[in-house]
Amino acid sequence: MLEASLSQLEQLVSDLVQQNQNLAAELAQAKDENESLQLSLMEHEEKQGATAARIQALVERVSAGPVSA
Repeated sequence: MLEASLSQLEQLVSDLVQQNQNLAAELAQAKDENESLQLSLMEHEEKQGATAARIQALVERVSAGPVSA
């Protein structure tokens, strides 16, 4: 009986170790994906800022009124 319990305990520990390794791999993948998404977001924000600056410059030019020739 003790041998069977020990064997069962060994199997449970083995299963937990395997599950932990799987979760660690999933976590590493999620961290990589998160970093990639953050970089992509920063690039988009940079482009959006540049576009907003260009639009603002155009609005200011239009708001300045007609230019005398």
